Amino acid sequence: MADIRPFSAIRPNTDIVKEKAALPYDVYNREEAYEEVMKNPKSFLAIDRPETQFSKDQDMYAPEVYEKARDMLRDQISDGTFIKDEDKCFYIYEQTFKGRTQTGIVACASIDDYLNSVIKKHENTRADKEEDRIRHVYTCDAQTGPIFLCYRKNRLLSELVMKIKECDAPVYDFESKDGVENRVWVISDEEEVNTISRIFTTINSIYIADGHHRCASAVKVGLMKRKEGEGKVRGKLKSDYFLSVLFPDDELEIMDYNRVVKDLNGLSEAEFMERISGKFDVKKEDAPVKPSCKGEFGMYLDGSWYRLDAKESIKSADPVAGLDVSILQDHILSPVLGIGDPKTDKRIDFIGGIRGLSEIEKRCGKDCKVGFSMYPTSISELFAVADEGLLMPPKSTWFEPKLLSGLFIHDICGTIV
Repeated sequence: MADIRPFSAIRPNTDIVKEKAALPYDVYNREEAYEEVMKNPKSFLAIDRPETQFSKDQDMYAPEVYEKARDMLRDQISDGTFIKDEDKCFYIYEQTFKGRTQTGIVACASIDDYLNSVIKKHENTRADKEEDRIRHVYTCDAQTGPIFLCYRKNRLLSELVMKIKECDAPVYDFESKDGVENRVWVISDEEEVNTISRIFTTINSIYIADGHHRCASAVKVGLMKRKEGEGKVRGKLKSDYFLSVLFPDDELEIMDYNRVVKDLNGLSEAEFMERISGKFDVKKEDAPVKPSCKGEFGMYLDGSWYRLDAKESIKSADPVAGLDVSILQDHILSPVLGIGDPKTDKRIDFIGGIRGLSEIEKRCGKDCKVGFSMYPTSISELFAVADEGLLMPPKSTWFEPKLLSGLFIHDICGTIV
């Protein structure tokens, strides 16, 4: 039973929402973040990446950097850049990109549901990446970036969302810089709010689609605040809940998450091709290879594309071993190219499918030797892995479009009234 709650969002004034809303902090490297904030100083990225307010030699993890984020957020609430809804509300967040629409419910999810695996993960997190967001959330006393959650489609919930969208006008309607149409509705009607809460109590499993590190960080801040004794009853602190957008699974699309490797691990091209041909049927192609089915891979090497078909002997019905990302890792990346831990090995890099196959060619002409195009992991595969309490290899899923930051902020100071 999922504990999904309404909340009083802090959100941008309508007049500035298009300038304020920003892509998530972690899609930018440091140089890109500086450039983006320089182009648009009003962007919420300035708060999400407060090192952009300092010189480029500033330690981005120093206390004064996080304090700057807190001060900027408080100032912008005070001057009316952000408003706060008086009522506890749910929000509908609709995104349309390249002809496909996904509609989520913005809400607060329980850290206890995460700890008890009602909210299920499919990736491991790294402590160093968590630490930055822990300090940002704790210092700001606010969660500024929502976690991307999904659930198996619920007919009653879908019908209610559709009804609200048809009957009410959105409070926001704008196109963001990534070409996504964003629309937001506020659900403040008490009966509708109670109905949504009640429907979620009938949903037994919710899944993290994207934002594992942000989610883990929010949970750890919540546990820190419990320990500090701000509230004695579990579920009564605002920090016992974290900012989320929950989508039905049938509206989501996972894109390919491709790989490039810097060298052939000391092998000649002929030796490399011989090694992989024992596990894959290899065929040279005249055009870029975008895999059309599970078990099929594209490979770009020395200016040429190849189609790789996994032989039956290496396929598996296991939820993790049977994933295409696992087949590539277990039968090429690790044994042939020597990539033992793709989370930490500097010889491998990952390219989100939104960048296209040309990015593989570009990287292989610049700083890499070989690239692989992947067939996307499916939502059903994600659910199967999470339901078994297992973990996917890193960089298994790429969701698009991304959820914007700065549209909704969850104040975690104090108790729930």
